[in-house]
Amino acid sequence: MIDILYTILIFSGLMILFKLFDRLKVDNLQAIAVNYFVAGICGIIAMGGKIQVSGGMEFQNPNPQFFIPTAIIIGFLFGVVFNLIAFGTQKIGISITSVANKISLIIPVIFGIWWFQESVNFVKIVGLALALLAIYFSTVSGGKLKFNKKYLMLLLLIFLGQGLADATFKFAQVNCVDPTNSPSFFTLIFFASGITGSLFVFIKVIQKKTVVKFKNVFWGILLGIPNYFTLHFFFKALEELPASQVYPIVNMGIIIFLTLIGTAIFREKLSGTNWMGIVLAVIAIALITFSNEISNSFG
Repeated sequence: MIDILYTILIFSGLMILFKLFDRLKVDNLQAIAVNYFVAGICGIIAMGGKIQVSGGMEFQNPNPQFFIPTAIIIGFLFGVVFNLIAFGTQKIGISITSVANKISLIIPVIFGIWWFQESVNFVKIVGLALALLAIYFSTVSGGKLKFNKKYLMLLLLIFLGQGLADATFKFAQVNCVDPTNSPSFFTLIFFASGITGSLFVFIKVIQKKTVVKFKNVFWGILLGIPNYFTLHFFFKALEELPASQVYPIVNMGIIIFLTLIGTAIFREKLSGTNWMGIVLAVIAIALITFSNEISNSFG
């Protein structure tokens, strides 16, 4: 559970940096592209400058042929989804875009239960249902989400893109990645994301919609180092617990932590509906974390 806590805290820290980006007028797309390359360099340092595809002697890597393709797919999806989220935030608003992104957790959860036969019981199902409700209620403003229906495909792409990236990550963790070669895997992911993100920045530069500035590069460097460790601890969490527990708990934990930070530091105001979402998130975490114990006590 300590790795889940580290993941929540570091990822929440990244979100706080994004909040500062808005105030400091930092170009998110440029900073993110740089951040991916810096995170990739952290991976190179962690693996001593050597790419390792096969697992260590104590870890049997059953499918090394999946190593590079899955890393590239995940990296590409990360880069594309981030840009879709940025576009969606501008055109639709942060609330509905956040909902589409966060409820994608249902894809890796179902994948873990179906493909890897992860344990599931009534208590965990109730917890997952409450998690989805918590995402909705903690995000909505004014009691409901409104958006132009022409952006429905954009929301669907965000939902599917994030969900497929997370499901592929779980597939890789089981089939071709272990603690001995994970730094190499993360490095490939980050460089693939960096290249994808750079293409979006390059297009904007060609269209004369943006100019590369040192300020954006600087903040991208600061973002990249903790971003590497987010993936590192998240991978370790998936090794210890099933995906049907890790994804909901991490998402709910981030919602709770960022909400508390938002109200305490940034003086953000929450509605009664938002607070209901936070309460549901706490209950969901408890049910999902202790689903087996609760189920056995009534069994």
